Amino acid sequence: MAATTALPTFPERGTDLDVVALGEPLAELSAESDGALEGAVGFALGYGGDTSNMAVAASRSGASTAYLTRVGDDAFGTLLMDMWKREGIDTTGVIREPGGETGLYFITRDAEEGHRFTYRRARSAASRLTPGDVTRTSVTRARLLHVSGITQAVSSSACDTAFHAMRIAREAGTLVSFDPNYRPALWPLERARATILRSAELSDVFLPNLGEGRLISGEEQPEAVADFFARRGPAVVALKMGEDGVLLSEGGRLTHLPAHPVRALDATGAGDTFDGAFAARLLAGDSVQDAARYAVVAAALTTTGHGAVGPIPLRSAVEQARSTAV
Repeated sequence: MAATTALPTFPERGTDLDVVALGEPLAELSAESDGALEGAVGFALGYGGDTSNMAVAASRSGASTAYLTRVGDDAFGTLLMDMWKREGIDTTGVIREPGGETGLYFITRDAEEGHRFTYRRARSAASRLTPGDVTRTSVTRARLLHVSGITQAVSSSACDTAFHAMRIAREAGTLVSFDPNYRPALWPLERARATILRSAELSDVFLPNLGEGRLISGEEQPEAVADFFARRGPAVVALKMGEDGVLLSEGGRLTHLPAHPVRALDATGAGDTFDGAFAARLLAGDSVQDAARYAVVAAALTTTGHGAVGPIPLRSAVEQARSTAV
């Protein structure tokens, strides 16, 4: 069943959280210097994983947030658990897998290619997510469920889990937001396209970037890309276009929101920050356009620092940047 064309109202009873995100968290090792990896190179330890980043962004923008996943009982799993606790993210639905390994990735940078990612996730605990790990209560206690295509790509059982959670949400009237976050190294385009299009049908808020939107839709112009996904059912499509801002489709009506000007250093996690900030402000009662304007600024501020989680701004920083923008 496709999503409705208007965002539903939220019943106050039975929900004690704004956002629950489902997916694969990762430990992050980010090179502290640019250029080729020659000799001794220092790495800063951080945190990543697109849906985890989204949960942090939502929390820092004022939303009450929970996370659903599996992590190992290794040191990286402990570091992620500690980070979520500091961020005020509910970890009741996080499973610590005895003997399991938590995935990680490395970020290196150079002037020609920008930031480059190298992953070590083949045996990650999160790739062993199953539908039995996600209960109806863990989804319906929140007003919005967030899922991504990376979760669907890391394993067939994780993909089944994502669809299981989305179906629960649809039946319960919980909003579903979905970011395709297409990664060609994880799965072939044809399988990704079929899975992502079905996810669009189950979504209320669909959050692609322009590059993956073109690949999946077969369209070239941003307006045609946004319209392609809007016709699959989501009430809102936010097409993220980097320095060109966001093209917003609300009930089929298109609005272009320009980017917030910053001196960008690292775009890691900017799209995830948009997703979380957008959800937080929608659930706080902002209009779709106002929520997107806020999220554009939050995403831009994220690019002014290195790594995925560290630069995600607090709501106060976003509001200050908005107030001083020309």
